[in-house]
Amino acid sequence: MLKSVTRTIGILTSGGDCPGLNAAIRGVCRAAYDRYNMSIIGIANGYRGLIEADARLLKPEDFSGILTRGGTILGTSREKPFKSRKGEYDSEVAQDKVEIIKENYKKLNLDCLVVLGGNGTNTTGYLLSKEGLNVIGLPKTIDNDIVGTDITFGFHSAVSIATEAIDRLHSTAHSHNRVMVIELMGHKAGWLALYAGVAGGGDIILIPEIPYNMEAITRHLLKRARDGKSFSIVVVAEGALSVEEAQMEKKERKKYREKTAQPSIGYRVAREIEEATGMETRVTVLGYLQRGGIPSAWDRVLATTFGTAAAELLARGDYGKMVCMRGNEVGSVSLEEVAGKYKAVPPDHYMIDTARSVGTCMGDE
Repeated sequence: MLKSVTRTIGILTSGGDCPGLNAAIRGVCRAAYDRYNMSIIGIANGYRGLIEADARLLKPEDFSGILTRGGTILGTSREKPFKSRKGEYDSEVAQDKVEIIKENYKKLNLDCLVVLGGNGTNTTGYLLSKEGLNVIGLPKTIDNDIVGTDITFGFHSAVSIATEAIDRLHSTAHSHNRVMVIELMGHKAGWLALYAGVAGGGDIILIPEIPYNMEAITRHLLKRARDGKSFSIVVVAEGALSVEEAQMEKKERKKYREKTAQPSIGYRVAREIEEATGMETRVTVLGYLQRGGIPSAWDRVLATTFGTAAAELLARGDYGKMVCMRGNEVGSVSLEEVAGKYKAVPPDHYMIDTARSVGTCMGDE
């Protein structure tokens, strides 16, 4: 005999896709359905689906066999309902997007909304909680830049993918006596470039938190050449900037970069290196490869753990929280603490010291 349904939850994935999303969906749904006897509504394409009421009841067969799959079975979008609240979504709709979300939340008879995503997703979740909705967040991003948690699911997989790419560049760099620049994601925070750079034996690692000095980079490359090392690997986070750029206002920096006529930071750094040293330099922009494909074993474990922890919060009615990991303990943190913030690499972080200790140049000395 089936037990009566205790709660109805909605679940969505928002922002960029990354490995581990389906594992997290499975973790939430399996625990919510099997252990707590909840009814689960899958919402398509992030917050856009909640605006359009694009939702369906999820059955066990929907969240079975998805542990190893990349992407998200729910689909995703970068819809930000609080960014422009009037008129831009649909000319036929005069209502506020947020009001539509609140109405659809009620029409779907949701007791809580579970949101899987990064900074923007959890910030929107917090804002919706202020509007009276029950929300629980899960931290997903390859950038590992969410405040309140030491680690996010998706990060480990991306580090593995980026490290493999660096490994493969070593053979070409060595064969052709070249400087190989590889550009990785990380607009505001350099966690991915730092960890992958150390794991892949990068000779130079440039991250947003440490503005680079081309003279320091040049000295390091020329010293390697004098020491008989005819090739080098330069790992660059997409948000890396020079000492000069760090002193500029955002608008001024944008105009300055437009003058360089380079598509991204990797190409700009490569050109500067070639001009300063005369060394043949090539660029690889890893792009979306970093967040595609199946999740690593660690991310499967982490995403599943976060998912089941979210289900426990649901069962307790402990809303307005984001699941987190601090040290080796899984817990939760208030969405208010997470909203509108990002976690940069601290200047005294042990991984920066690790990189310097093995002779890696961080671009500043």
